[in-house]
Amino acid sequence: MIFANLVSFEDLLPFAMFGLFAVAAWWLLETVAGAKSRAVERLDEIKNPRARRAAQDLSALKKSDAVTKMLERATPALAKPLAPKSELELSKLKLKLANAGFRGESAGSVFLGLKFVGLVAGLLVGAGTILGLGSISRNTLISAAAMGGFLFYLPDLAVWFVARKRKEGIFLGLPDALDLMVVCVEAGLGLDQAMRKVAEEMVKSYRVIAEEFGLANFQLQMGRSRNEVLHDLGVRTGVSDLRSLAGVLIQADKFGSSIARALRVQSDSMRTRRRQLAEEKAAKTAVKLIFPLVLFIFPGIFVVLVGPAAITMVRDMFPMMAGR
Repeated sequence: MIFANLVSFEDLLPFAMFGLFAVAAWWLLETVAGAKSRAVERLDEIKNPRARRAAQDLSALKKSDAVTKMLERATPALAKPLAPKSELELSKLKLKLANAGFRGESAGSVFLGLKFVGLVAGLLVGAGTILGLGSISRNTLISAAAMGGFLFYLPDLAVWFVARKRKEGIFLGLPDALDLMVVCVEAGLGLDQAMRKVAEEMVKSYRVIAEEFGLANFQLQMGRSRNEVLHDLGVRTGVSDLRSLAGVLIQADKFGSSIARALRVQSDSMRTRRRQLAEEKAAKTAVKLIFPLVLFIFPGIFVVLVGPAAITMVRDMFPMMAGR
C-alpha cells in the first residue's frame, strides 16, 4: 500500500513508453544491421551468380507455393455455393480459365472462392459504410449492393484481362513460330521435333507460345494422339488462328500432304492478317485523335490566341464604354 501510494500509474507511464520505444529501436537496428549491404550482395553475385539466383528463385517459389497451398485449402469450402450445377457449366468454366493460362485442377475452386470472398467483402464494406454514415436509405443500400457486385465480378474482369493479353501475345508471335517450324520441317525434322524446337527457342521472345507448344509436346510424349493434342491446343488457347492451324495440320496429317507447305501458307495468311489489322488501327488513329484534340488541345489554343485580345478589350473598350 505504501509503495502504491508513493508510485502511481502516471509516474510509471513515461518509463513504460521509454522502454517500448527502446525495444522498437533495438529491433529496427537489429533488422537493418543483420541485412547484408549492397556491396556485399554484389560481391556474392560476382563470386557465385548461379547460387545467388537459385536462392532468390527458391525463396520466391516457396512464397508462391505457400500462398497457393493456402488458397487451395481455403477456397473449396467457399466455392460450394457457386459451384457449377452441370457438366456444361463446368466445362465452360474450365475453358475460360484455360484461356487465361490457369489449367490446374484447383483453378476452378480458387476462382469461385475468390468471387465468394469478394462478394462477402463488398457487402461488409457496404454495411460498414452504412453504419459509418449512420443512416439507412435507398442510396446507401444501392451503394452497398454495387460494391458487393463489383468485388464479385472483379475476378471475372481479371481473368478476362489476362486471357486477352495471352491471346494477343499468341496472335502476334504465331507467324514467327510458324516460320521457325517451317525451317525445322524443311531441314528434316518431324512435326513433334519442330514443336519442341519452337518451345525451346521462343521462351524469351514469346513465352506464352513456348509454354503452349511445350505442353503439347509433353502430351505427345505421354502417348496422346497428335490429332487430340492439336485440337486441344487450339481450344485451350482460344485463338482462332491457332484453331485453324490445328485443323490444317490435322488434315495434312490425315491425307499425307506436305506439312511444310501447309505451315508456310498458314504463316503467310496470318502475317497478312496481322498487317491488315495494323493498317486498320493506323486508319482509326485520325478519328480517335479528334476527342483529345477537342477536349484538351483546342481549349489551350483558344486561350492562347484569343486571350490577349480579350484582355485588351477588357482594359480598353469596357472603360470607354462605361465612360460614355
